[in-house]
Amino acid sequence: MRKNLLRALALALALMTVMTGCGNRDEGVFRVGMEAGYAPFNWTQLDDANGAVPIEGTAEYAGGYDVEIAKRIAAGLGKELVVVKTEWSGLEMALTSGKIDAIIAGMSPTADRAQRIDFTDSYYESDLVLVVKNGGPYTNATTLADFAGAKVTAQMGTFHYTVIDQIPGVDKQPAMDDFPAMRVALEAGMIDAYVSERPEGVSASAANSSFKMIELQDGFTTSPEDTVVAVGLRKGSELREKINQILAGISQEERLQIMDEAIKNQPTGE
Repeated sequence: MRKNLLRALALALALMTVMTGCGNRDEGVFRVGMEAGYAPFNWTQLDDANGAVPIEGTAEYAGGYDVEIAKRIAAGLGKELVVVKTEWSGLEMALTSGKIDAIIAGMSPTADRAQRIDFTDSYYESDLVLVVKNGGPYTNATTLADFAGAKVTAQMGTFHYTVIDQIPGVDKQPAMDDFPAMRVALEAGMIDAYVSERPEGVSASAANSSFKMIELQDGFTTSPEDTVVAVGLRKGSELREKINQILAGISQEERLQIMDEAIKNQPTGE
């Protein structure tokens, strides 16, 4: 009987947790998940300089392109923005469990992800690049063939990692958790290059003169769904149409300006 009582209590606590995560939500808050470690899309800093916003549960702040887009969306929805710092691999779970209302994290609306979550219209489009050690053997590379034999990696759980297979003779390395880790590995000589999107490549080379972004003449074959980024939402979310209307009001010129500002304002240590 005591065991049954304990099981009943455990079940009740679990149900309360779910209700707290999903049902008892402050309707005036827009909770957004991001890594806060993928400059210039998103990063972590120690103060609110350049419009950064507090990260929930920490003394840190989040800044970057995604934050600025999230601020505009929250304002359009008439809600307060709350940034929830979440590892890339945990973003979809945080969304579907109700911990967050949206993913705004430089995420591409791939067909695989679209089976699990919904996406808005895109809010940025970019090209794939490779980031290498400045002055190293791949500094003057211009084609994928130039990276034959190179140790190349990309972030775990992204299509960036799958396109490495398009490099003939590549020495494909295990995927890594995030971009700060890849930058450390590149500077230490553990890898020769990592795959990224152009804004992150610009950001990496601007933050550290040891890095160089390689824009390929004969580059990766990608589809539009891979090179755009969009807001991730739960299936059937009523926010989708509202957010699309807000995004439609942000001109292409303004989007480019926001990205330029993000690259300029990123922390030098990112």
